[in-house]
Amino acid sequence: MILPILAAAVGDHIRFESLGLHPDVFSIGFFTLRWYSLAYIAGILIGWWYLLKLLAQPGAPMARRHADDLVFYATLGIILGGRIGYVIFYAPEMFLHPLRIVRLWDGGMSFHGGVLGTSLGIILFARKHKLDWLRIHDYVACVVPFGLFFGRLANFVNGELWGKPADVPWAIVFPNTVPYPMLDPARHPSQLYEAALEGVLLFALLAYAFWRTRARYYPGRLVGLFLVGYGIARFTVEFFREPDRQLVAFAEATGLHMGQWLCVPMIAGGLYLVTTSTRRRTRVEPIAGVDSVA
Repeated sequence: MILPILAAAVGDHIRFESLGLHPDVFSIGFFTLRWYSLAYIAGILIGWWYLLKLLAQPGAPMARRHADDLVFYATLGIILGGRIGYVIFYAPEMFLHPLRIVRLWDGGMSFHGGVLGTSLGIILFARKHKLDWLRIHDYVACVVPFGLFFGRLANFVNGELWGKPADVPWAIVFPNTVPYPMLDPARHPSQLYEAALEGVLLFALLAYAFWRTRARYYPGRLVGLFLVGYGIARFTVEFFREPDRQLVAFAEATGLHMGQWLCVPMIAGGLYLVTTSTRRRTRVEPIAGVDSVA
């Protein structure tokens, strides 16, 4: 009796299979190109292009020649930090099987870990070139939403990290979300919610702050806005998203998902950077050879 009721409940909703999406772009022999890989590449390349646009404005914290080196440090930080963060926060059992940690192609990356890894990479880069690491963070923060947007779209194409059961008109029936022989319920497409909030809306907020205000002359203000904006967006969407299967018990015991707990220090740190940025305001001397900005 229950199965017919569930079938009727999902009958009017979009089935994921009908969208014709597949995690792989194409395969040639042993080589397979996945949309998730393209998302990383697109995020880095478009972010690099936009970073050069930002650096062309007065008061840049580094010259264009530094950007190439920075991309290497940031990319390394994203990959290593994202993977190590995933293992620590979401899959600590991998420490018992170290070879699984290096199998990046099996998936599993933590954005919060990627943030820490990228920050460490920027600090090392700034020390090498004797630059202001906090101001570089401000500029890098403005380009991160590109990677978030493409990454969340890739999550959707992969049919992973889906949302909680829902009866909204745009709910989607993702396959294999419940054990057989239960019928898969329609769910929130939380990946698209995150793409909109963490990608589009967060980019618009930072772009306005950079181009329409003098936020870039207050070290820490832009990266603080990013931390607060991302933290609030992720914290909110997690209410519509299923927790990782291995962390369901953790979510039930604590009342919040792991992602939400990790956002709390992000929001607090971001608020601190924004509220204290005024006292860090100093004369900005250009790195790229344009006029200084008082």
